[in-house]
Amino acid sequence: MFGIHDLGLFIVSGLLLNMAPGPDSLLIVSRSAAQGWRSGSAAALGIGSGTLVHIFAAALGLSALLATSAMAFTIVKYIGAAYLIYMGGKLLLNRSATPVISQPVEALAYRAVFLQGFFCNLLNPKVAIFFLAFVPQFISDHSPSKALAFILLGCIFNANGMLWCHFLAITSAKISQRIRISHTFACWTDRAIGAIFITFGIRLALFSRN
Repeated sequence: MFGIHDLGLFIVSGLLLNMAPGPDSLLIVSRSAAQGWRSGSAAALGIGSGTLVHIFAAALGLSALLATSAMAFTIVKYIGAAYLIYMGGKLLLNRSATPVISQPVEALAYRAVFLQGFFCNLLNPKVAIFFLAFVPQFISDHSPSKALAFILLGCIFNANGMLWCHFLAITSAKISQRIRISHTFACWTDRAIGAIFITFGIRLALFSRN
């Protein structure tokens, strides 16, 4: 359909790629441990929404701009890196009496967490480059509608990702419920997660599309 081939291989490969650890997975785990699986699910839905933007942008050719324009790529890359470093800095420098990992859910927490996931994914140009490099391998050169084939494969990839992300959210929340975390340990966990986010941000800032 639409010139798509090796769909089974695409699904398996996509699932394995979704399971690879990264800033998206870390955000889901940290939010689930802090506020329960619903918060982790909100982060996952935000990440999925960001992925959909990348999918349709790539299908419309907008992501090609990031692959060909050094200026556009650099701008998005540094914005994304700054956002990751900002999130990491908030955790790393947290000095409140109650650590982030054990704070209760606030009024607009789910919306805020959703936006965290959305921007964490959207502002990562590596995601756009990935879709441009990975998805076309499963579309025939003679496809009657390459854009539709790209969107369909992208949505399948995103659906697989959402299954994994929600599984990650639920299991992370269950594990955190079974383990009693001391105040001191929770503070250091926040700082460790913050340091990892900063590391991801620095790696993104140093990333080259070439």
